Amino acid sequence: MRLGVRALWGISIAVLTVPIAPAQSAAGLQYADVGQLAEIPAVAGYEQELSSRIREQLKALAPKTDNLGNVYVTVGSGAPHRLLVTAIDEPGYVVSGITRDGFLRVQRLPQAPPNSVFDLLHAAQPIWVMTRAGKRVPGVFAGLSVHLQPLRLNAPKMSDLDQVYVDIGATGSEEVRAAGVDILDSVTLQRQRFSVGQGWAGPAVGDRFGCAALLHIAGEIKTSRRPGTTTIAFVTQQWTGGRGLNRILEEIRPDEMIYVGRLRAGSAADGKTVQENPAPGSGVLLGVKDAANPIGFARELQAVAEKQHLPLRLVSTPPPRITSYAKPNSFPEPFLMLGIATLWPATAGEYVSWSDAGNLTSLIEAYLDIPQPSGGIGGGSGGGHELTLLEALVESYGASGHEENVRKVVLNRLDPRIQKEVVADAAGNLILHLGDAKPDAKVPKILFVAHMDEIGYQVRSIDPDGKLLVDVLGGGYTEYFLGHVVLIHKTDGTTSGGVLELPLGWEQPGFEWPHGPRGLDEPAHVYVGTRSAEETQRLGIKAGDWVTIPKEYRPLLGTRANARSFDDRVGCAALIEAVRALGSTLPGRDVTFVWSTEEEVGLKGAAAVTERLAKEGKTPDFVFAIDTFVSSDSPLESKRFADAEIGKGFVIRAVDKSNIAPREYVDRVIKLARENNIPVQYGVTGGGNDGAVFQRYGAVDIPLGWPLRYSHSPGEVIDTRDVDSLTKIIAVLAKRW
Repeated sequence: MRLGVRALWGISIAVLTVPIAPAQSAAGLQYADVGQLAEIPAVAGYEQELSSRIREQLKALAPKTDNLGNVYVTVGSGAPHRLLVTAIDEPGYVVSGITRDGFLRVQRLPQAPPNSVFDLLHAAQPIWVMTRAGKRVPGVFAGLSVHLQPLRLNAPKMSDLDQVYVDIGATGSEEVRAAGVDILDSVTLQRQRFSVGQGWAGPAVGDRFGCAALLHIAGEIKTSRRPGTTTIAFVTQQWTGGRGLNRILEEIRPDEMIYVGRLRAGSAADGKTVQENPAPGSGVLLGVKDAANPIGFARELQAVAEKQHLPLRLVSTPPPRITSYAKPNSFPEPFLMLGIATLWPATAGEYVSWSDAGNLTSLIEAYLDIPQPSGGIGGGSGGGHELTLLEALVESYGASGHEENVRKVVLNRLDPRIQKEVVADAAGNLILHLGDAKPDAKVPKILFVAHMDEIGYQVRSIDPDGKLLVDVLGGGYTEYFLGHVVLIHKTDGTTSGGVLELPLGWEQPGFEWPHGPRGLDEPAHVYVGTRSAEETQRLGIKAGDWVTIPKEYRPLLGTRANARSFDDRVGCAALIEAVRALGSTLPGRDVTFVWSTEEEVGLKGAAAVTERLAKEGKTPDFVFAIDTFVSSDSPLESKRFADAEIGKGFVIRAVDKSNIAPREYVDRVIKLARENNIPVQYGVTGGGNDGAVFQRYGAVDIPLGWPLRYSHSPGEVIDTRDVDSLTKIIAVLAKRW
């Protein structure tokens, strides 16, 4: 659905390849990398799944688990007793309430946000609810529908935790609990592993590089030639005050300690200025109190790194945080911290470098005098299933002007006899005419149109530092996309990808996301995993390539589902299913079906069709534009208009920003629907539709749709019963209008 407002902005992006399937060994996670570990949710205090996987990995070393869920192994004997420790938890949410109409309320863990945009970057994003039984229940965070906000006063802030809701597709609280979801279940972003340039991007990658390194070390620890005792510990609840770390210090009482994980920002040597954040690829970060004057243990690690020719950078940083109502345990001397650089920490697009993670592991191996360090992980492949029509359409990518893959799905899902009748015009539209009515017959000329394109971006240029500058194709709230991973679709048919950069100042306290008349026009800049235009060009990326947010069709509870680009793949699916029901002949009728292009950037495909038909004297009498009815069926929206409930039937878009359908024809559609026992709704919504461009030539536009929650976002939610009713009414109208 087109927004009906100017929506062009330039954005720079990073380079991202397709997801890599996890490579599991017989031991479980023996060769797990940062990306694989980041796929396992572990909200602070709810790390049980990850802890279990770690215990399985360490079973040959007889791991111990304490009452906080810390997992640790000890090898060797005598002094000194060294502790290698890393935290495994991540920030997230816990269910704190269930509303009568089936939405979840949440509390953040930790209760203070990790950064100013943490809650906002969860808005309209797919999530999992992790139940007590270990089940992952899919859902989405609610988000505002951009089409419903113009001129609205005092809209809720999606950064306000009091306005955060989770939608799992339930119709009431009883259905929530029947699905196994209850208060105290954790909530976290759905995630899959993406390789970006020469690194990983996605939620929690900055919380897992230490875990990956120490799991690798644990697999080799028995070959260590360093004297004494070594304990390797994977601790919980670091984000909520270092409780796991405090507990392990009480248990182990180590003589020396290396903490491997996130390094907190510290001051430069003068104690006043904040030091510059290292970039990924800088090597291992050695955290000390005073980077300008390292002593003792830090000097020793420096010497090890130099001998092994491993890049090492000293940074001033405070120690890991431990908060306690009683005096916490102190760190031993010697003590130091090891980490690697991260971009956009604690966001959905967090990025770390492969080489940094590998160098970190190599440094620890060298320090422990582990011979012949090994490295590398294998690949893998995942299974699949035959996609339904709607799944196939949704999971095909096709930003405006780049609908090739969607066209293929539309054609392939039509009956072979009908495929031969489909014409592709110069604008890329697919056009099918059914019926044998004579030109002078007294039957109405009817046209149905649904658009194939989705919102996305197009590469405008490559900056000298390797970043891509892209223009938006369509429009929406930037917070649904900036700070998240993207796919770059190249001209050779392969994909790379990246991370859309956050606005400047996002990490500063009190940051407010930029909105206003030019909110969709402002460019943004992003680190792309390359350092020059030449490096980016070697990836095969060039101007004209297009970019989308990754997506997947996800069933929710009952008949509800989540995916990005339901707008307007549902319309495309409804036309295909209606054509299937009608068959290849439609005696005495004059009906045209159009799958159009570039609706999101100005109804361009539909405009090309209507102009050609007008020149040929074939302007339709009635146009039924099949597109989203953006619904206020959400706790964030005003019920003043667009109040159509999902699951209650198709919707007549009687009034939107581009069209007012005559009431006599609205009533006629309602009458036909009721005569055929098809559930129907009607009302007023925002946005425009393809049928609007036919009006100038005398056609009547009667838009039809289905109610959609959280439009133009990765969190779009539908009820498939509405798709069925939409398909049925299209078939009835084709035969009886």
